[in-house]
Amino acid sequence: MTQRISRLLMKTVIRIPLIVWSLVVLYPIVWMFLGAFKSNGEIFASPWALPETFNFGNFVTAWTDYNIGSSFMNSLFVTVLGTALCLVFAIPTSYAIERIKFRSSKILFNTYLSAMMIPMVLGWIPLFFLLLKFNMLDNLWALSLVYAVTQIPFSIFILTSFMSSIPKELEEAAAIDGMSQYGILLKVVTPLLTTGIITVSIMNAVTFWNEYFMALIFLQTDGNYTLGLAMDLMNREAQYTNAWGALFAGLSIAIIPVMIIYAIFQRWIVKGMMEGALKG
Repeated sequence: MTQRISRLLMKTVIRIPLIVWSLVVLYPIVWMFLGAFKSNGEIFASPWALPETFNFGNFVTAWTDYNIGSSFMNSLFVTVLGTALCLVFAIPTSYAIERIKFRSSKILFNTYLSAMMIPMVLGWIPLFFLLLKFNMLDNLWALSLVYAVTQIPFSIFILTSFMSSIPKELEEAAAIDGMSQYGILLKVVTPLLTTGIITVSIMNAVTFWNEYFMALIFLQTDGNYTLGLAMDLMNREAQYTNAWGALFAGLSIAIIPVMIIYAIFQRWIVKGMMEGALKG
């Protein structure tokens, strides 16, 4: 009985700070969602109360009048393309480092690990002039490529840890059957990396979706703005037009995809990070 009480007390002591922290984090998000359904009068008169009626007009205003719809599609484009390009680069590189032993393979892997320690801000100015030289500024394709390259070291670090746990006997059997090295990579190794690939893809996609500074530097026209830039522009305009309801609606539109992704793939993300840590 005493042990049960002590365990219950320990669980309570641990859970109370977590519950308080969860409320602190969730309350502003809930307040933002409620504000998206309010008129400006309701926001100023009763900012903490529930909306009198759930009006979707703010979402329509944000989507059309403030070009959130166009920015949403731009963010979706660079996120999907950047994530795909990163996998195209990272999976073969991870396979070469982990399975094809060659001179300086360890040096190459350590170089990628070292690149994770370098702040990305140091590369923004050289990247700007590089894109300017090749006439690739204000280009969503170029921004997607930059996003993919910046996340390659992290992706290789995660994927190599998963790849090291794949039995080499499977690859040897495929080679005996006459399968080429590329066939082994695509048909044997890659399907066994599903958990690692999903983990890397989700982490990279969230990073690309929320990225702001590189988009600010490399994009110049409103038509190419991603959600981060559009929300910043909308925030500045809301100060003079009092379009706070539309601003909250735009923020809700920006955050909903991330919440959906985490809700769907939460188990995969936790499983992937745990397995990657243990295997690494």
